[in-house]
Amino acid sequence: MTETVRLTRYARGGGCACKIPPGELEAMVAGLGPVGGAAADLLVGLDHGDDAAVVRLDERTGLVSTADFFTPVVDDAYDWGRIAAANALSDVYAMGGVPLVALNLLCWPRDVLPLELAREVLRGGLDVTRQAGCHLAGGHSVDDDGPKYGLAVTGVVRPEELITLDAGRPGVPLSLTKPLGVGVLNTRHKATGESFPAAVAAMTTLNRDAARAAVAAGVRCGTDVTGFGLLGHASKLARASRLTVAIEAARVPLLAGAREAVRDGYVSGGSHRNLAWVTPWTDFGRAGEADRLLLADAQTSGGLLVAGELPGAPVIGELLPRSEHLVIVR
Repeated sequence: MTETVRLTRYARGGGCACKIPPGELEAMVAGLGPVGGAAADLLVGLDHGDDAAVVRLDERTGLVSTADFFTPVVDDAYDWGRIAAANALSDVYAMGGVPLVALNLLCWPRDVLPLELAREVLRGGLDVTRQAGCHLAGGHSVDDDGPKYGLAVTGVVRPEELITLDAGRPGVPLSLTKPLGVGVLNTRHKATGESFPAAVAAMTTLNRDAARAAVAAGVRCGTDVTGFGLLGHASKLARASRLTVAIEAARVPLLAGAREAVRDGYVSGGSHRNLAWVTPWTDFGRAGEADRLLLADAQTSGGLLVAGELPGAPVIGELLPRSEHLVIVR
């Protein structure tokens, strides 16, 4: 039975494409400031929508805390568990940190889907956290209408090595550590059942090595590219740093089959909402509709977008002094 169940049929959205749209999310959390403790010890909070919260423990240590979970993005339960775990861990890596301990977050329709499948999801999460050298210690589960899985992760970071959205400087190149296109390929997978091993491989690849390289290179500005797409996350970085992000569309790496998926109409509602959100403050130049949708494609467990050059990562643009547009696509 576990071989025939298509988990994506139980998902309203796929992976990070099921996020609340960025504009609605910003309006919802506006004005919700820090609660309790010394405000000076909260190094990163809600101000710019960074990937995780960071609290200073002492002069040498910051505690990184995040939670991330979503609906099935692929039909294979084990792969979904691996993808969700890698995606949650990415929030810590995106801040320049190291994950230490994680807790499972599982919602499961126990009267609809067999618990053997839930076990496979948890096994996938366990294998990826082991690969990351992060403890996975229990968690929380609820009986729910639809399956959802992810992790709450705690890590550490040196305050002087913290990577945030607001630390950009003009004239610095932008690098992207994973290709785009998992959103449209996952949408095609959900509709047709066709498998895309390269997309699964990208989503299950940890951002650990990229984060280590970024810290070693002195990078202090960056984020990971997930549900808001490259344009959405680049826009957040531009606004937080009060700069303009220029993206060279031809330099952005894409997974094989991504363009064909867009051509054939396999674009999620989340990606369309991303594009609509960034359009008012984006100059698209000569970029056509397909390029715009790919740049706004809702990624799941995507790569890091960092202000700096990293070995093996293509430079896709640069940071410019703020002008009329926050994002320019060339």
